[in-house]
Amino acid sequence: MADPIPIELVHSRESNRRDPARDGAESPTPIEVENPHLAFSKVDDQCPDGGYGWVCVICNAVINGHTWGINSSYGVFLAYYLDHDYFPDTSPLAYSFIGGLSFSQAVLIAPLATHIIHLYGTKVCLHLGIFFQTLSLIGASFSRQKYQIILSQGVCYGWGMGFLFVGSVGIIAQWFNKKRSLANSLAAAGSGAGGLIYSLATQALIDDLGLAWTFRILGFITFAVNLTAANLLRDRNKQTGSRHKAFDIEVLRRPEFLFVQGWSWFSMLGYTILVFSIPSYARSIGMSASQGSTLSAVFNAGQMVGRPLIGLSSDRWGRLNLATSLSFLAGIVCFALWIPAEVVAAPMVLLCFFAIIGGGLAGVFWATISPVAAEILGLQDLPSGLSLTWVLMTAPTTCAEAIALELRRKNTDSWIYLPPQIFTAFMYIAAGMFIWVARGWKVGELEWRNKMRMEMERQSRRQRVLVLADKKENSAVENDRPEEAEEPDVDDATRIEVDFNQPPPRRELWRIRNMLRNMVAWTVV
Repeated sequence: MADPIPIELVHSRESNRRDPARDGAESPTPIEVENPHLAFSKVDDQCPDGGYGWVCVICNAVINGHTWGINSSYGVFLAYYLDHDYFPDTSPLAYSFIGGLSFSQAVLIAPLATHIIHLYGTKVCLHLGIFFQTLSLIGASFSRQKYQIILSQGVCYGWGMGFLFVGSVGIIAQWFNKKRSLANSLAAAGSGAGGLIYSLATQALIDDLGLAWTFRILGFITFAVNLTAANLLRDRNKQTGSRHKAFDIEVLRRPEFLFVQGWSWFSMLGYTILVFSIPSYARSIGMSASQGSTLSAVFNAGQMVGRPLIGLSSDRWGRLNLATSLSFLAGIVCFALWIPAEVVAAPMVLLCFFAIIGGGLAGVFWATISPVAAEILGLQDLPSGLSLTWVLMTAPTTCAEAIALELRRKNTDSWIYLPPQIFTAFMYIAAGMFIWVARGWKVGELEWRNKMRMEMERQSRRQRVLVLADKKENSAVENDRPEEAEEPDVDDATRIEVDFNQPPPRRELWRIRNMLRNMVAWTVV
């Protein structure tokens, strides 16, 4: 363990009350950012919690709508491919991997995107994303073979989406503190709004203009919109001291971060299946293709409405609290609303209700991952932690829909999707278990930090008493009579050795009895 770090009394509350106008210069106000062990050390000024940050929120929402939102409409493209045999000798399983590839390539490219931000800045990363996304959509319009559509709509589109996502996702956390979850959720709602709009617009464009011109129009729109939003975004990497490491293996040695990764894995297995399976599930129970696309749009509308509500609630009740409870609830809703839809008299009504509720809950990961990671890692290591998170999500996002297709019941006309439905529900419940453990760690870490802060204040008061007594004694000797000593100036106080920056005692935090107590303890975290 490192030696104790001396903390001078000049950094106490009296120092923070100093009047900048009286001193003739601005007094720096430190913020909390992460050090390698414990999550907070003071290096810079506080998050603005607004101002230009709201412009960044709007720009981030627009980018999400024109990346993830368009990708969410892949079910419309999939239905067209299957109905028209557009690409010869292509199986439904191969088509399912196209949507999965766009997801997985977006997260797989994250370390490269993070490294580019480190070397050249955020704008270069965002412009690379615009280039690849535009290239993919224009290239897809000329594709006539299976490998061509896989490379364009799958791989190349995923690269563009990844560069844009990684370049923009960490910016909002740098602008907000108290309203961080709300701001991130509003930005994440952009993907739901985009999915709602493009699920309906894509089908209309295909019907009127054909597949090729649909891709070209989408390419022109995304180029213009994303280029504008990217140039309006402004990061605060220098102010927060963010470390953009592509592969910071050190964070993998922290058990709490590994539990966050378990949450992301199981959440993505459930989420990807829901996004891509609802239209095909509707057709499997006898509904029309148009009803399936409508359900997909309603699902995205649920995400658009639900994510800001999640953010607003998590800022009030705690980011880890909401991530835990809503992950469990998403699994319960799958059991309660999705599975019974096949046997009710009006399945479309129940499925629309499930799409709204489930859509709002299913995206809890996307609405809370950045604030949750900031709570676990701190702002300095947030980009590196998110980079590893995206990479580790490659496997579940690639294989989720393929797993769902393979789990379908064969040679039967009923309950075809029952195994994938049960699988999806249990994935969300497993995700809730993992993030619940991470929450227990955070509760224990906060308790430890509060104890250290109280100890620091106690030592500060004791040191003041000793200095005051010493001055009074010296004054009495020098003046041959006792005089009342003045309040010592804080600069005269000697330094106090405090272990506040030491890492918390991991053995104590991870002891089973302490962990279980912290997991069930109610606190806003």
